Amino acid sequence: MPRAEPAARRVRRTWRRWRAWTVSRTRYLVRRWRSSLQLRVVTSALALGVVAVALLGLYLSISIRDGLYEQRVDRIERENASMTEQVRSAFDSSPATSNSDLQLLLVQMVRTLAAGASSAQDFLLLRPPDQPNRLAETGTQIGLKSIIGEDLREATRATEGQVLQSTQIPAEYTDTEAPEPGVIVGSTVEVPSIGTYELYAIYSLQAEQETLSFVQRTLALGALAILALLGALTWVVTRQTVAPVRRAATVASRLADGHLDERLPDAKGQDEMATLTRTFNEMAGNLEDQIARMEELSAAQRRFVSDVSHELRTPLTTIRMAGEVIHASRDELDPAARRSAELLYTQLDRFEILLTDLLEISRFDAGAAVLDVEQRDLRDVVVAVADTSMPLAETKHVFLSVTLPDEPATADVDPRRVERIVRNLVVNAVEHAEGKPVEVTVGVDADAVAVVVRDHGVGLAPEDIDRVFHRFWRADPARARTTGGTGLGLAISLEDARLHAGRLEAWGRLGEGASFRLTLPRRAGIRLHGSPLPLEGPSTGVTAPPTGQLPVVNPPTGPTPTAIPELGVVDADGLDIAHAPVPSARPDDEEETR
Repeated sequence: MPRAEPAARRVRRTWRRWRAWTVSRTRYLVRRWRSSLQLRVVTSALALGVVAVALLGLYLSISIRDGLYEQRVDRIERENASMTEQVRSAFDSSPATSNSDLQLLLVQMVRTLAAGASSAQDFLLLRPPDQPNRLAETGTQIGLKSIIGEDLREATRATEGQVLQSTQIPAEYTDTEAPEPGVIVGSTVEVPSIGTYELYAIYSLQAEQETLSFVQRTLALGALAILALLGALTWVVTRQTVAPVRRAATVASRLADGHLDERLPDAKGQDEMATLTRTFNEMAGNLEDQIARMEELSAAQRRFVSDVSHELRTPLTTIRMAGEVIHASRDELDPAARRSAELLYTQLDRFEILLTDLLEISRFDAGAAVLDVEQRDLRDVVVAVADTSMPLAETKHVFLSVTLPDEPATADVDPRRVERIVRNLVVNAVEHAEGKPVEVTVGVDADAVAVVVRDHGVGLAPEDIDRVFHRFWRADPARARTTGGTGLGLAISLEDARLHAGRLEAWGRLGEGASFRLTLPRRAGIRLHGSPLPLEGPSTGVTAPPTGQLPVVNPPTGPTPTAIPELGVVDADGLDIAHAPVPSARPDDEEETR
């Protein structure tokens, strides 16, 4: 048979379940409160109403209690003063002289007081503590002597008037068998042949307490009714206000999702909500018209760019063939014609690159761009881009370093598009490095691969970071292009990264350089939450040691044509693992640099 579970474990399990349920319900209520304007308004109104009603009820309850108590005490004082005078007159006129007659006189006096018209509940005749014990103390309930404190008795003996003190009458001396509030009134009387005795009358305040309780219950019921009415009124008012706003929010959300024909139901009247409804519908209609015109204009622009790009292919091919023929025969031409042939050949390359970029942009705009995915190691892609970028780095006197991880950086990518992204980043970094090093770093983790290209040149202003991926945008329009760029490279790179479900981000500071980070998921369906490499921060500090140069007495601060660096492929520890000789500059680049 299975053993019974210990009681302590059951208690702990029950407590955990109850705590988890309480926490979940609390979180649900908090979410509901935050997500509902109507609920927040109603709860706020009820909270303020509770505070106001509580303060008002407390003030009224205290005022009524004090009023009832003061009126009752005034009546008690007048009644007790009259009764005390009657007792004193009776004692003064009594002919009793013996102890037995005097004892009988005291008992009869107490009975007379109890049977009289006084509203007192009980009476006591007590002798002072210093008086010889000749007559016994008497009273209607002699046990009530215990509730008369010594301070009250001293105050009574010290004055000729009345002394009042609030008290709690025990349950055994009441008719309701429950403790009752009361007042004790003490005074002194002269007993013939004996001396001063203390007369105490005990008055019950139970009637006033019941009246106060009734008033408090009435106030509580009235407060609940007021709060319920306030809550219902607030709910109705806020519903009339929030319901149109909620409908407007729903329609606005539908509009944001592309359903431009959504409208608010027509409202009658001339109030603010009707005006809001009509204005909102007019705005939605104008927005639909504007978006339709913009879509038509955008479609026309895309068709124009695509058609022009395609139509220019044929004449461009013819012009290129003719240009190649002229360029091949340039040695037979005069110097001016030779220079024109070389410029024609160079500008044809730039024109062809521009047409290719425009066609690629038109594919992205038309949604026709697709991926040709295969599993590749990004280290190979980066090294290949670095090799092809070395002639430009040599021309710009820039030391280009590559840091690769030890583990393979494999991912499912389109190699052509990823290579284009990395090439655009590296070429831009070299263009803006101003002779300072450019560092390319590859990182990998379980979910993503990343490439960071960092330069230390002119940098980017904070307001330019969001615009750096705009089409045809240039950070410094005064800078001359020396690589045949079209101004579309980063825009195309961003679209390529989005096509891979990845991210392309930029960072920069003026005078400190810029950094671009490409992050791609390793597999389709992986959602990126971070990147293996940081985007901002200091560089790794890779420098280019001078190689193959003549001794210089006063070496310059930056690279010189006599100290052209080599491509250094650096491992994760920052050590060179391969060196490739730098190819010589192309004549075309030299001509364009001039």
